[in-house]
Formats: sequence, C-alpha cells, structure tokens
Amino acid sequence: MTDLPAPRRVALFATCLVETMRPSVGFATLKLLKAAGVEVVVPPGQTCCGQPQYNSGDKAGAKRLARRVIAEFERFEAVVIPSGSCAGMVRVHYPELFEDEPDWAARARALAEKTFELTQFLVDVLKVSAVPGRHPGAVAYHDSCSSRREMHVHAQPRALLAAAGAEVRDVEHAEDCCGFGGTFCVKMADVSGAMVDAKAQAAIATGADTLLAGDLGCLLNIAGRLKRLGSPIAVRHVAEVLAGEPAAPGIGEVRE
Repeated sequence: MTDLPAPRRVALFATCLVETMRPSVGFATLKLLKAAGVEVVVPPGQTCCGQPQYNSGDKAGAKRLARRVIAEFERFEAVVIPSGSCAGMVRVHYPELFEDEPDWAARARALAEKTFELTQFLVDVLKVSAVPGRHPGAVAYHDSCSSRREMHVHAQPRALLAAAGAEVRDVEHAEDCCGFGGTFCVKMADVSGAMVDAKAQAAIATGADTLLAGDLGCLLNIAGRLKRLGSPIAVRHVAEVLAGEPAAPGIGEVRE
C-alpha cells in the first residue's frame, strides 16, 4: 500500500472533535500536507464517522453514517485524518460493518486501504523528513489505543518531532488507555477517572512541559485531569507543534 506512488490530491477528514473543540488542529493538518506538496480537499458533506454509534452497539446508526462517509470520500486518492480513532474506524471497522452487504463491503475495503492517520501518511507514504515547526525541548507523548493498535502508529510522530528538534519522552505504561474510550468515560466514570489519573501522573513524572498526542479525545481527557491536579503542562495535538502553529488556549481550558 505505501509502496505505491504518493498521492498528490487527498481529502482531509476533519473529525467532529476537531471541528467543534479544536479547529486549529485541522488548520495545522492542512498546513503540514500543503508543506509536503499535497493538494488538499475538505469535502463539505463530511459528517461523523459513526464511531460513537458503533461503540454503543447501534450498528444501524453506524452503517448509516459510514455509507455517507464512503460516498463522500471514495473518489479521492487518499484520505488523511488527524485522529487515530477515526482513522481506525474507517480502516478496521467499516469493512466489518458491511460483512453482510457485499457491494458496500467492497466499497468499504477500498476506502479503508487508502485511509491514513496524519503522521502515518506523512512518514510512511510521503516520506516526509522535515516539518515547518520547531520545538526544542522535551515533550511527553501519549499513544492513543486506536493509533497504536489499529493504525500501527508509534514511530511516525516521534520521527517528525525529532525533525522539529524535540526530545520525546514516553510516559510510563505508555501502552495503557487514558480512560476516555468515547462513551466508556461516561458509562464507567469511576474506572475512567482512575485510568486518566494514572496517565496524568505519568505525564507529570516525565518532567516535560508539554504533552502531545494524535487524538483529541485523549487530549481532552488528560488535559482536564492535569488541570484539576494543578499541573502547568501544556497539552496540544501533535499536528499543531509539527506545523509550528502558535499555542492556542489550552485544551483543558476548552474542555472546562
């Protein structure tokens, strides 16, 4: 898949959380792709990927949204998403959703094969080795569950951050979930709270002044807990730092 000629016209799937909570991530993604020489289209008819419905057992609702996403994005050479969880929904779960519908299953598989998480696309497909942003100093990095397990994203953001001059420090037990998990943090609030507290404490222990990740849901969750703990750690999406975008109001402040 990544040995094919690099796409030069791609679609940006902005995601619901980016659009509603942190638009700067979308603009940073656009800047990074353009800096890599890619023409970017933002399809106006895009909507939720259907992950909340899928995770809650509403298969019919998830299918309804998935059909719309497939129809909107399948005409592009590639789809780039600044979120491992949304990318994982399209890449892994869309084909599963339509196992009982051969025509839609074929379309879902075709879209899945050309859907990428942002740093994965930059490193694995475009072979990017330089970025617009500079960030000397130490940053802590959190790998979201979907990025790590479904999209196999781990080395890619670290390589790009190294190109930006950053020292990346992994948090202890980096493979552990932060406790967000979409509706999980509502349905299992006590368990979720304990998980995010452990993740926040691990971030503090790195001594870094900035925590980065590639999934806004995780960032909102961890930022809220860090703020309640009185930690001054800045929490940002990795795209913002790689693009050299100035710091916006803290993600934790947005959540609060």
